[in-house]
Amino acid sequence: MILTSKAIVLRSIDYQGSSKIITVLCQSNGKIALIAKGVKKPKSKLSGTIEVGNILEATYYYKDSRSIQTLSDASILYQSLNFRKDFERASILYSTLELISQLTHENEENDELFLFSSTFIKWLGDVETVRPSIFPYVQIRLAQIAGVGLIVQNTQENETVYLNISSGTLTENPDSDLSYKLTKNQAMFLKVGVTSRNTEIFNIDFSNSELKQLIHHLDVYFKYHIDSFKDRRSDTIFEQMLKET
Repeated sequence: MILTSKAIVLRSIDYQGSSKIITVLCQSNGKIALIAKGVKKPKSKLSGTIEVGNILEATYYYKDSRSIQTLSDASILYQSLNFRKDFERASILYSTLELISQLTHENEENDELFLFSSTFIKWLGDVETVRPSIFPYVQIRLAQIAGVGLIVQNTQENETVYLNISSGTLTENPDSDLSYKLTKNQAMFLKVGVTSRNTEIFNIDFSNSELKQLIHHLDVYFKYHIDSFKDRRSDTIFEQMLKET
């Protein structure tokens, strides 16, 4: 069966001498693996098309019994050169794509996830200024899409706030041993991120240690609520970005 779908390239690995296997998030088929035969040859029509982060219109041969489908053709719907020359954008992009990949199963169609992912990639590629705090916002939004979004309970502005991992709540008091006391900046960021879509939260002046701690807390939350959630390989890139900011 030949299918055509919008697709986001999540990952790309070399295969044999001249081919690549890419993992894509398709609008119509969810996450699938595609082999692009001969793509590394100089005259390949797909050369430069299947880069990580690109949004494509992809045509592929699909068969239920196969774990890897065959890419027939692809054209670029969106591509940003900023991801190739801006280390911060690339770091956020790779961490986001890896997180997206972990939160979706093979062949699991998810319109909301695809819409968020494609919209976010375009925004990240085109926005004038990027900040490392964009990534924890992505974590908040993807938790909501995955059905494990955080819940803000009654908290006063000047009160201590806890992130309760097991219940997924932000409260003035811890509700278990697995509760993290948040800094004022962390609490403000989570409350605004959960309840609104206001990009002003990226202006919160985090220290690097505060930001790394917040990302860690949210990763622990994912590990608690999402089966088989693993540490991201791209975190080493993100760590380097924080050292340079």
